[in-house]
Amino acid sequence: MTQVFFYHGASDRLAAACALIGGAWAKRKPLLVYAPDAPVADGLDRLLWTQAQLSFIPHCRADSPLAVETPILIADRVDTAPQQERLMNLARAIPSGYDRFQSLIEVVGRDEDDRLAARERVRQYKEQGCEVQYFDLSARN
Repeated sequence: MTQVFFYHGASDRLAAACALIGGAWAKRKPLLVYAPDAPVADGLDRLLWTQAQLSFIPHCRADSPLAVETPILIADRVDTAPQQERLMNLARAIPSGYDRFQSLIEVVGRDEDDRLAARERVRQYKEQGCEVQYFDLSARN
């Protein structure tokens, strides 16, 4: 069963996602980032290139020829991606096929629409038998 981790209360959702991605990369753990909305995917890609001046987080789009050898992938579809260990969801809906991953990371901002959509996803995950853990980011940013 997929373990679900909700990081909520982020003042900047993409910056929080980048920090979590950086943590996965520091541990050399592969991660698929589901970002079906082009502005979100583009913004995340840009942040990963510019956020930390002295570090590099190897990443690319899941449809890139380099995807097979790149640990962090940004995808607009979950079903065709080669990784199955960790998934980060940056969409407002549950990604279909999430249950093939060992763990799922959700990043939730302070925006009311984002919070309401996250509550609905929590309800759905629990209905499907997933264990959900919560981490409050509001005190950190």
